[in-house]
Amino acid sequence: MAETLTWSLSGSATLIALVVGYLFGSIPFGIILTKLSGGPDLRSIGSGNIGATNVLRTGNKKLAAATLVGDMLKGTAAVLVAWHWLGGPQAALIAAVGAFLGHVFPVWLRFRGGKGVATYLGILIGLKGWVALAFAAIWIAMAWLFRYSSLSALTASIASPLLLWLAFGMPQAAMVMACLSVLLWIMHRENIARLLAGREGKIGQKG
Repeated sequence: MAETLTWSLSGSATLIALVVGYLFGSIPFGIILTKLSGGPDLRSIGSGNIGATNVLRTGNKKLAAATLVGDMLKGTAAVLVAWHWLGGPQAALIAAVGAFLGHVFPVWLRFRGGKGVATYLGILIGLKGWVALAFAAIWIAMAWLFRYSSLSALTASIASPLLLWLAFGMPQAAMVMACLSVLLWIMHRENIARLLAGREGKIGQKG
């Protein structure tokens, strides 16, 4: 069903959805899982990032995969909880923003979190599964062609809002995801600089 651009969610419901989404998003699965496995503090190795890519630098592929799934599903959970219990699709969109901000700026970690790709995908799963599949397909295609993880994510994040609006008639969701895409690009600014300079590491590249 196509959305209208009329906003009907109350201020209190908006705030609750934002907080709930933030709490979901701020769960640092990478740090929790790494510590439980007896590994090092993620913030002390590699990029210092809390996401699956940095977990992979510990050499534990299964742990990296578990982190990826956790970071995705917390975005999905935030959207679905808000949708069903906090005010429908508009609450879900606010919770989506909260979840993304929670992952990128977790209060528990002094606002130093991840770059948000997995949580972005998880949010799409909750909002529109077909767009999440398209995101994944674009990521895989770009990764196969160019072998840059960052470029793959950035490209897919451009397509997602367009698909939500033009293919599925979801302008509110499209605008929210467009804003998250901008933040995703900002969080990847160092990767973008390396891509432009030809110094970005490729998938599977060592050293």
